[in-house]
Amino acid sequence: MHRPGVTIVPIHGRAPQIHDSAFIAPGCVIIGDVTIGADSSVWYNCVLRADTSRIVIGARTNIQDGSVLHCDPARPGDPDGAPLIVGDDVLVGHMAMLHGCRIADRGFVGLGAIAMNKAVIGSDAMLAAGAMLTEGKVIADRELWGGRPARKMRDLDDMAIAGMRMGVAHYAENAKAHAAAVGGL
Repeated sequence: MHRPGVTIVPIHGRAPQIHDSAFIAPGCVIIGDVTIGADSSVWYNCVLRADTSRIVIGARTNIQDGSVLHCDPARPGDPDGAPLIVGDDVLVGHMAMLHGCRIADRGFVGLGAIAMNKAVIGSDAMLAAGAMLTEGKVIADRELWGGRPARKMRDLDDMAIAGMRMGVAHYAENAKAHAAAVGGL
């Protein structure tokens, strides 16, 4: 499939695998061992660089404008390294930085937030805008963490969870309009 204005770079014998229904906006750079699932969207000027390990993006997930995603290789004492694994129905806000972490299905990463190696964001959990989740920290399901370094602020109620799900639906629909506008689908 033709993806106008998108730079796709195979490296070390690995090429990005992007589902045909995924929207990748112009200006994005997708490098190496990256997998992007069905109906997901990667918005304008994002960089997904999997040159040392792998990046997996699930279905219906959105990676918003200007975000940077990377991973770390295996090292002595750490044979698995730090791949970046993002589940289904995840919202990743503008200019987020995700590095070798894991985000469970329906997780949320706020604007400008940072999640570092081996950090985990649980299902229906949120890392607040501008927060920094340091290496190895775990946000349990339905928790909101914020600050630098991030700490638990409170549990999320059903209304907050519903709002996050509405955000996922909005981005999935809006991606179709953008894809049509740029000729990418």
